[in-house]
Amino acid sequence: MRCTNRSWQTATHGAWGVLTTLTLTLAAYAQGRPDIVWMQAGHGSWVRSVAFSPDGTLLASGSGDNTVKLWRVSDGACVRTLAHNGSVTGVAFSPDGTLLASGSEDNTVKLWRVSDGALVRTLTGHTDRVRSVAFSPDGTLLASGSDDRTVKLWRVSDGTPVRTLTGHTDRVTSVAFSPGGTLLASGSWDDTVRLWRVSDGTRLRTLTGHTSGVNSVTFSPDGTLLASGSYDETVRLWNVSDGMHLRTLGHDTDVYSVVFSPDGSLLASGSGNWPNNFFLWRVSDGTRVYARYTDGSFYSLTFSPDGALLASGHDYGRVRLWHVDSGAMVRSIPPFERSASQAVFSPDGRLVACDGYVHLWRAADGEFLQRVPGYGPIAFSPDSQYIAARTTENSTSRLFLWRVSDNVLVQRFAMNANSLACLAFSPDGATVAVGFLSSGELSLWRVSDGTLLRTLTGHEGYVYSVAFSPDGTLLASGSDDRTVRLWRVSDGTLLHTLTGHSYRVRSVAFSPNGTLLASGSWDNTVKLWRVSDGALVRTLTGHTDWVTSVAFSPDGAFLISGSDDRTIRFWRVSDGQLLKTYDDETGSGVSSVQFSPNGRRFLYARRDDTIVVARTPQLRAPGDVDGNGCVDDADLLRVLFAFGQQGEGLPEDANEDDTVDDADLLVVLFNFGGGC
Repeated sequence: MRCTNRSWQTATHGAWGVLTTLTLTLAAYAQGRPDIVWMQAGHGSWVRSVAFSPDGTLLASGSGDNTVKLWRVSDGACVRTLAHNGSVTGVAFSPDGTLLASGSEDNTVKLWRVSDGALVRTLTGHTDRVRSVAFSPDGTLLASGSDDRTVKLWRVSDGTPVRTLTGHTDRVTSVAFSPGGTLLASGSWDDTVRLWRVSDGTRLRTLTGHTSGVNSVTFSPDGTLLASGSYDETVRLWNVSDGMHLRTLGHDTDVYSVVFSPDGSLLASGSGNWPNNFFLWRVSDGTRVYARYTDGSFYSLTFSPDGALLASGHDYGRVRLWHVDSGAMVRSIPPFERSASQAVFSPDGRLVACDGYVHLWRAADGEFLQRVPGYGPIAFSPDSQYIAARTTENSTSRLFLWRVSDNVLVQRFAMNANSLACLAFSPDGATVAVGFLSSGELSLWRVSDGTLLRTLTGHEGYVYSVAFSPDGTLLASGSDDRTVRLWRVSDGTLLHTLTGHSYRVRSVAFSPNGTLLASGSWDNTVKLWRVSDGALVRTLTGHTDWVTSVAFSPDGAFLISGSDDRTIRFWRVSDGQLLKTYDDETGSGVSSVQFSPNGRRFLYARRDDTIVVARTPQLRAPGDVDGNGCVDDADLLRVLFAFGQQGEGLPEDANEDDTVDDADLLVVLFNFGGGC
C-alpha cells in the first residue's frame, strides 16, 4: 500500500486544463486501492520476522495479522502493506534490494517488488506452513523452511523449484545461507542444526547438542561460525568447518532469534517468554555486553547494514528500533499504545485523532502532534477545541473533556464509563450523548458542568452508535437489538423505531440536511431511512461481511461505508448506485470511515491498527456538481449561483482549483446531458 504523497497535475485555468485534470484523476483511481496521502500503521498481531533492506532505508516485518509491512527507518512511517492468506512468519530482502520474500502459514512463499509492492510470483509446493525464507548471496536462489519438515530451494528468476532437502524429523524453523553461498544451514524442532551443500543438496553435517527445538540459525559474516538459538534457553556457537561446538551462551528463557552484527564482533539473541529480553554478546569471548528488557517477546532480531541499529519484532504487533552502542530504544512502531479502531477528523479538518490511547496527528501530512491522556471512544467538540475521551481514575473509567491545545482537563462527567461504547457532541457543543454496552441505555450530559440531563431507555441490547441531527433536535442510536431509534432531544421522547436489519446495527449517520439517516449493520447491508417518518428508503447491498461504519459526504450526495470484508465502498445517495470499491491492499477489516470536512479526503481505521488518510475518488461524472448522476440545468444553475465563490471542497468547483469560474461552467456545458 502506498503511503507517500503523490503529486498530480492540477489544471487551474481553461477548459483543456479541466479535461486534463479529470482524465488524470480518473486514471489515478482506476485501480482498486486508495490514493493514500499518509498512513499511521501497526500490526494487529505478533511480529515474527523483521529484516532491513540492503541499503538500510527500509525495514520489513511479517506478522500474525497476515501482512507484511514496509517501514521507512528514518521516521518509522509505513510505506506499504502486503497481504498473505495466513500468518507471515518469515521475510527477507534480495541482496540488491529489489525483491522481498515472505513465507506464510498459508503454505506459500511470495515474492514482491519492493518499488511498488507488486506481487511478482507465488511459490507453491510446501504442504504445511512456511517458517523461514532466505536469499542466496548472489540473489539467484531462495531457500524456505517449513513445518512439512523440508527445506526447498527455488530459482528466483522464474520461481522454479530446484530441489527439496529432506531429513529433518520435525518442523524446519530457520534457514540461512553462508556468506559465500555454498552452504545452507537449517534449524529444526528436532533439536538439530543441519548443514547442506547448496550445489547438490548433500547433507554435510548434523549438529547436535541442543536439548529442545532450534528456533533460529545464522552464519557469521566471515562464514567461519554458526550460531543457533533454542527452546532449551541457550545460544550455541559452532565451528562451520568441522561442526565442533565452541561455546554455549546461557539465556533466561527460550531463545527465539539470533543474529550476528555486520562486522561479526557481536551477537544478539532474543527471548520469546518472560522476562522478554534481548542480550548482546561479544563473540570473541562470549561476554554479555548488556541486556535489554521490555514488554513483549523478542520474536525476531536483525542488525541494520551499518551495524548501528538493531530491529526487533514483538507480540502486540510492535516493531522496535534500538541503538546498538547504548541499547537505548530509538523508536517503537507503531506509536499506538493500545489498539486503534476509530479515527476521526476534527470538525475544522486540521487534526486526526484515533482511539485506543488517543493520539493526534496533523491531517495535512500525518505529523504526530501529541497524545491526549485518555482512550476511546472519542469525539471532538464542534469547535475542534476539545476532545472527549475516557480516562481511568481511582480504578474507575470516567469520561473526561480535554483541551486539545495543551491537554488540560476541563470537565469530568459524573458517570462510570467502563461500558461506554459510543459518544457524540450536539451541534452546539452544549450536550454530549453516550451509549453503553452493559445497560443498553443512552444518556445526555450537559458539557458545561458534567451533569446528567436525561437517560433514554428502550433498546434491548448494547448501544453501539449515536448521532445528533444537524439541527440538534434529534438523536439516532443503533443497537445490538437490530434496531435504529430516533429520539427527540428536548424531552427524550422516542419518535420512531426503525426495523429491518437482521443483525446488530454498528453505525448511524444523519445526512447534512437532516432528511436521511444511514445505518450500517452486521447483516452486511447499509440502509437509508427517511427521518420524517422513519420509512426505509433504500437498502445498499454488496458488502460480504459486517458493515462497521457509514458516513455522508459534506454535501450529502455520497455515502461511504467500511466493512470487515476489507473493502471501502462509495455510494450515490440519490439512487443507491455503487460508484467505487477499494478492495486492494486495505490490509484488514475496516472499522471506521469518515469524509474530511471539505470532502477532498477520507479517513479510515483498519482492524490491524492502521489509520489512513486518502484522497476521495472522483465520484461525480464531469459536470455533475450536485452528484445525482445527471448533468443538467440544475448543475448549470448551481455553478451560476455559486459563481465567484472561493474555498476548498465547493461542489460547484468542478476542476477543484478552489474557485467557481468560467472553467467550471465549461465542464458542465461540455458534458451536458451526460448520465441522464
